[in-house]
Amino acid sequence: MATTADFRNGLCLEWNNDLYTIVEFQHVKPGKGGAFVRTKLKNIKTGKVLDNTFTAGEKVITARIEKRPYQFLYQDEMGFNFMDNDSFEQISLNEAMVPNADLMKEGTNVDILVHSETETPLSVEMPAYVELRIVYTEPGVRGDTATNATKPAKVETGATIKVPLFIDNDELIKVNTTTYEYDSRVKEK
Repeated sequence: MATTADFRNGLCLEWNNDLYTIVEFQHVKPGKGGAFVRTKLKNIKTGKVLDNTFTAGEKVITARIEKRPYQFLYQDEMGFNFMDNDSFEQISLNEAMVPNADLMKEGTNVDILVHSETETPLSVEMPAYVELRIVYTEPGVRGDTATNATKPAKVETGATIKVPLFIDNDELIKVNTTTYEYDSRVKEK
């Protein structure tokens, strides 16, 4: 158990029969009335962010969440299969627990959030950027634009990303996994 005085960004709470992390909080002491804490809570399973106000000193139940390193192996009819990098045990997660799955290729290292007390996986966190190869994109025409024109490009995982006109087929690019945006070219090793 903790109180509102223990709030900090990233703290995980059991609230309304679900798990939430504190994204943002602010202690407020109005001139009239009691103090309260205004928070933004992010649902760990769905990713939905909501606002809530707690009265100062209110007791809340905290939950211990661990990030564990896993590697994506393959996808089958059971879901997405991952291997624990430490114990080499394999787990299978359904598609709802894997955001941005269309940017994940075999061998991608991810973090899986696990509820410590129940040992149940909650969600998958992708790395901030992934390197993917362009499978197909239309050729860009020189002088076709005034500024910052983009074109769609299909990458090796099947996702479609908007890329600048100078990007060609079979190039390796860096993609932001939260915004699905092209970041830069990657030099071949």
